[in-house]
Amino acid sequence: MRDKILVVDCGTQSLRSIIFDSSGRILDKEKIEYEPYRSPRPGWAEQDPSLFWDSLIQGCRALKSRSPEIFASIAGVGVTAQRDSMVNLGHDGTVLRPAISWLDTRKAEGSYHPRFPMNAVYGILKKDKVILKAMRDGKSNWIRENQSEIWEKTWKYVQISGFLNFRLCGEVTDSVASMVGHIPMDYKKRRWCSPSALNSKLFPLENEKRYSLLEPGEIIGSITPGAAKETGLPEGLPVVACGSDKSCETLGMGCLDPSLASLSFGTAATVGVMTKRYFEPLPFLPAYCASYPGAWIPEIQIYRGYWMISWFRDELGQPETEEAIRQGVLPEELLDRLLESDPPGCRGLMMQPYWGPSLKDPLAKGAFIGFGDAHTRSSLYRATVEGLGYALRDGLENLEKRGRFRSEKVAVSGGASKSDIICQISADIFGKPLVRGETYEASGLGAAILTASGLRLHPSIDKAVSEMVRYERTFLPQQKNSDLYNQLFMTYQKIYPRLSRIYHDIQKITGYPEL
Repeated sequence: MRDKILVVDCGTQSLRSIIFDSSGRILDKEKIEYEPYRSPRPGWAEQDPSLFWDSLIQGCRALKSRSPEIFASIAGVGVTAQRDSMVNLGHDGTVLRPAISWLDTRKAEGSYHPRFPMNAVYGILKKDKVILKAMRDGKSNWIRENQSEIWEKTWKYVQISGFLNFRLCGEVTDSVASMVGHIPMDYKKRRWCSPSALNSKLFPLENEKRYSLLEPGEIIGSITPGAAKETGLPEGLPVVACGSDKSCETLGMGCLDPSLASLSFGTAATVGVMTKRYFEPLPFLPAYCASYPGAWIPEIQIYRGYWMISWFRDELGQPETEEAIRQGVLPEELLDRLLESDPPGCRGLMMQPYWGPSLKDPLAKGAFIGFGDAHTRSSLYRATVEGLGYALRDGLENLEKRGRFRSEKVAVSGGASKSDIICQISADIFGKPLVRGETYEASGLGAAILTASGLRLHPSIDKAVSEMVRYERTFLPQQKNSDLYNQLFMTYQKIYPRLSRIYHDIQKITGYPEL
C-alpha cells in the first residue's frame, strides 16, 4: 500500500530527503551537505542549481537502497526550499547561470525612479530608502543590467523549488507559498502583479518568463520517465505544491491561526503568524502567502538572526570549539554553559541584533550597550541570545498591534531551538508558554502535511495538522525572570530610536552598508 510521503527540503547548507508516514513520523532520512555558496567576488553568493538536483538524486537513491520496502510505499512527493534564490532556465530547460542566493549582497541600479508626487509621498513616509534598497537588491535587475544576453535567453525565472519541481515532473509550476523574494508578486491576490503595480516596477519580469502558480496542496504533475530513471522514484508518482521553507515550517509547528505564533531560530530569525486576514507587518512589506489556501504569514525577519551564535562561536568561542572537538560534540552544546554563567538580564548588558539590515531601516547596525567591569566573554553571549529574544518579541508585538490580535503561545523551530536554555530564556522574554515540536524537521513536516492532504491521505490540511503535529516540550515563563525582562525590554525599545541618527551618520562617512 502506498501511504508514505517523500519530502525534499532544500536548504542553504544541505538537502534533506525525508520519508514520513501519514501520522507525521519520520521513517528514514538522508541529509546531503554542501557549501552554502560560492563567492567569485566579495558580497556575491551563488550556487550551481545542478548541485541541488544531484543532491536530490543522491538522497533518493540512498533511501531506496537502505529502505527499499518503505521507498516502494511512497505515495507522492512534496518540495520545500530556501526562499529568494533564483534560477534562470533556458528554453530547453537548461540552467543559464548559477543561482543567486538570498545571501547575495550585490547591487543593481534599477530602472524605477519615481517622480513627483510619488517620490514626495515615499519621502514623507520615510520609505524612499527602503524602496531603493529593495530595487537595488533585485537579482533579476542585476542580471538584466550586467548579463543582458543571459536575461534575453531566459525562458523562465524560477525559485529553487520551481527548479526542482520542473526536474521532477517537467512542469514549470510552483506554489504561491514559495513565491517569496524580489519578484513581481501580488501577495494579497495570490498571483503575479499587474504591470502598473509597484512590485512590477521594482522587479520587472516579462509575462513570458512567468509561469503558473498553484495553491498549496494542489497536484503539480507526476514523476517523468527521465526523473524516475535518475532518482529511482516510480514514474507517474504525484508531485504536490507545497511552499517555502519558512512557510512550511510555520505549518509544521501547527500554527493555523494567530493564537499560536511561529518563531524560527534559524540563520535568519523570524516571528510570524498565520492569518486569514491580510495585513502588512510593516508599511510596504507584504504578508507572504501561507502554505494554506486563503491564508497569509505576516512576519518580521532578523536577517542575521541565530547566525549570531555562529558569529560568536567563530570569533570568540575558540575554547568551546577546541573542547567540542575533544569531546566529539557540537560547540553549541558547550556554549550553553556560558549562558548559565551570567544572571538573567546580564547585569544590564544589551545587544541590538542588526548585524544585517533592519526591515525598518536598511542603515541600522548592531550594537552592544551597557558594558561594565563585571562583564566577561560569557556576558557577551548571553546578551546576544537575550537581544535576539527582545528583537523577536518586538516583532511579535508589532504584528499583534497591526493585526489586532493577541498570541497566547509561541511555537519554536530551527537549529537554536535544540537548546533548552535558549528556549527557556525566550519563554521568559516573551512571557508566554513556548512549545517545541517533536521533530526539528518542521519545514519538512509542513511539506508532508500538504502532500498528505493533496494525496487525500487526510481529508483536509487541518485534519493533517491534528494528526501529524506533536509537541515534545513546553517551556513556561518563570515569573521572576519575566518581570525583569519586561523592564529591560522597555529599555531595549529605546535603543534604536536613540542610535538611528548615528547609524545614518556612520553610513554617510564610511559608505557601509552599501545602499
